[in-house]
Amino acid sequence: MRKTFLRLGSLMALLAVALGAFGSHGLRGVLSSEELHTFEIGVRYQFFHALATLAVGIILYFRKTPMLPRAGWLFIGGVALFSGSLYLLSVSDIFDIPASFLGPVTPIGGIMLMLGWAALIWSTFEEREHHRRRHKEDDQKEKEYLQSPSA
Repeated sequence: MRKTFLRLGSLMALLAVALGAFGSHGLRGVLSSEELHTFEIGVRYQFFHALATLAVGIILYFRKTPMLPRAGWLFIGGVALFSGSLYLLSVSDIFDIPASFLGPVTPIGGIMLMLGWAALIWSTFEEREHHRRRHKEDDQKEKEYLQSPSA
């Protein structure tokens, strides 16, 4: 799972840099200043959450909790919906894309990003999974030791 988040976070960061360069050089003069600003917001949020996804992957090397992967998937889904809808909204006039369906998609993506941060916060209150397992194993060994005739 941790490699998945490292790979997807790296891919999201790579695409954010590429899209940022494309927006800066390829779309300047093609889009209005307002559309270009919307596109840049999508790039900014994608890049921030690419870093957050990378952080989830790195944290998973040291600490595995049930909420950490959820945070990573929420970041990825949130970027797809939030930034993706902003990209489409920016170029909707060029490609004749009906923008009406994008209206509700952007806030859903934003909510997913916020839930990702909430899941990351929540993960700091959870015990590590292998830590709990180790305690159960230790409890079982202690129980067996205490029940043995030599104890």
